[in-house]
Amino acid sequence: MTNADFEKLVDTTDEWITTRTGIKERRIADENMATSDIAVEACKNALEMSGCSPDDIDLLILGTVTPDYKLPSTACLVQEKLKLKNAAAFDIVAACTGFITGLSISNSYIKMGMYKKILVVGCEKLSSITNYKDRNTCVLFGDGAGAAVVSAEETDRGIKSTYIKSDGSYKELLWIKSGGSAHPYTSDFSFDGSDKILMNGSDVFKIAVKKMADSAKIALEQAGITSDDIALVIPHQANIRIIEALAKRLKIDMNRVFMNIEKYGNTSAASVPIALDEANRNGIIKEGDYILMVAFGGGLIWGSNLIRW
Repeated sequence: MTNADFEKLVDTTDEWITTRTGIKERRIADENMATSDIAVEACKNALEMSGCSPDDIDLLILGTVTPDYKLPSTACLVQEKLKLKNAAAFDIVAACTGFITGLSISNSYIKMGMYKKILVVGCEKLSSITNYKDRNTCVLFGDGAGAAVVSAEETDRGIKSTYIKSDGSYKELLWIKSGGSAHPYTSDFSFDGSDKILMNGSDVFKIAVKKMADSAKIALEQAGITSDDIALVIPHQANIRIIEALAKRLKIDMNRVFMNIEKYGNTSAASVPIALDEANRNGIIKEGDYILMVAFGGGLIWGSNLIRW
């Protein structure tokens, strides 16, 4: 879905969208495709790349804010579709920080010795919760999924540090007001947009830049390295201005920051793993590189992972 498509829906232009967000295109799932269907494709790719079979996976962690159903978890649906018969499976709701949070959880479980191979996936069908009459939000979001297999190995590679934090006092800056137990749908519900994503973009921008930079610095300190040691930063692909401001705070040149926002827009929990996969498959990441991943999303919640490739 291109910027030209949005010019036909709301009062906007390609120039306005591009200069303020960096987005040119987004991928939108077919109306008959559920979040679990998108997740399955990413998981198959991750299993193939890792050389693992479905039987090898003993835990599936799935981050999403667009589940197939309120009950059961989307993770259980993906487990069934992939035939992960030896795995436990659960969802996490951490918005755009879903994959970061999933990696943090997997890191802890593996260090505890509870699991050996964990499939972590961030997946969203944001088109299902986007108000296409709200020009301030509808141009931002796309659908997608990304996944990784995290394994217990004797190596100096892998996850070196993680950090996540949240502050629920900011909940109304980025939320969906209606549809939950606090504001359930009633027989006379008007579906006036409160059932879709609502965001105060300017306030979110200011908080996102500071909190992502803070979490990145903490992850670096935990690992005993500095920003000079980072080969590549993979930030949540929300807004080009946020990404540029983050790089400035971390004193990292933009040539060490991976961006694909122009092709996909903001895919929430899928954003970081999609970018990680593209950077890897395009040969941008080399063995031994330090990769810093950082994200921020509704909750508000933010966090970072530091990986040695």
